[in-house]
Amino acid sequence: MNTILVVEDDLDIRELERYTLENNGYAVLQAEHGKQALEVLSSESVDLIILDMMMPVMDGLSLIKTLRFVMNDTTPIIVVSAKGDESDIITALELGADDYVTKPFSMNVLNSKIRAVLRRSDQVQSPSVVHHAGLVMDQSRHLCLVDNEEVELTATEFSLLYLLAGNAEQVFTRNQMITRIKGSDYPVTDRSIDVQVATIRRKLGAYGSRIKTVWGIGYSYKEN
Repeated sequence: MNTILVVEDDLDIRELERYTLENNGYAVLQAEHGKQALEVLSSESVDLIILDMMMPVMDGLSLIKTLRFVMNDTTPIIVVSAKGDESDIITALELGADDYVTKPFSMNVLNSKIRAVLRRSDQVQSPSVVHHAGLVMDQSRHLCLVDNEEVELTATEFSLLYLLAGNAEQVFTRNQMITRIKGSDYPVTDRSIDVQVATIRRKLGAYGSRIKTVWGIGYSYKEN
């Protein structure tokens, strides 16, 4: 049985989610805000987090940042929020959320997204290390080294580079890149991918030239 943590300050919405999820066979834990969620996660193992954005004490974005960049926690996160602007959605996803549902929402839609995210999570391979000359990427520790110097990457940047370097010489379209990492419903533009790749190249320094642009198609990772 999968365990889901519902982080929501609105009691009515939280109870609706709890009731529906339990009726669909999930075990449910609850928290009213991000700080309480961290307390729950310190003692409980969960398979997925349903997360509101606008909460007191610690909001949703702060919790995502803490989980992904401080704790290196890869637990799947589905945001359920009244903030539906494209910029809000993209910010949450690029910080490391796995999907986004806008309030008001259908529980049928949320259940469908939960199944999809859990399915993708189950398909993830065992943590492994990608090693190409001076570049080392340790997926289990979210660690990227260039000539033994650590390179700080966001969750999305790490996933993009890991995909490319882990499949050296293979050409990926922008759509393939984002689908492999976030799923087919990820709301992103070609320009967003280009910006991410440009940032990765800059952070890698001389090694950034190994990420090759395949004009009219996408990107690939070359040894030299």
